[in-house]
Amino acid sequence: MSKVINVQSASSLLLIIDLQIKLAPSISGFDSILESVLKLAKVSDILKIPALITEQYIIGLGQTSAAIKHALPDASYFHKTYFSACAEPGFLEHIKSYGKKQIIVVGTEAHVCVLQTCLDLIQNGFEVILVHDAVGSRNPQHKNLAVEQLRQAGAVISCAEIVIFQWTKKAATPTFKKILPIIK
Repeated sequence: MSKVINVQSASSLLLIIDLQIKLAPSISGFDSILESVLKLAKVSDILKIPALITEQYIIGLGQTSAAIKHALPDASYFHKTYFSACAEPGFLEHIKSYGKKQIIVVGTEAHVCVLQTCLDLIQNGFEVILVHDAVGSRNPQHKNLAVEQLRQAGAVISCAEIVIFQWTKKAATPTFKKILPIIK
């Protein structure tokens, strides 16, 4: 029997992996992925859930999408060249400094940086929640294989709206009224 993971806003860190401008045109379904990421970003900002953004080899892939930067003005950034962010010196210490056990993961490419980072996070004792509609690869089949591998490794496979509603917990609150337009 697998372990039940109930996503909690107080336990969550939003990890955005390599959603960079020069890679975006190559990613299958990028506009839809970006839409899901922006929903999560806006809600995480309202709920004061911290966000960490990785950027892979900025010289080659450019910076993070401007829309994400705008939605998360208080996000931290971590530059990397390893495919797994966890292999980068200082990354694990940085992520542990948030004191969050649940890592909500979005980004690209699902079968490279997302996969390797998530596997390493799981090995380091984190609960990984992979947001299926907010990850992508150039080849959709590669994304599917990465998602299946992560499921087998113990990641929870979810979607943006499930995570948002788990974070929010209750309707008819002032906070939910702020979130409602984002998910409509």
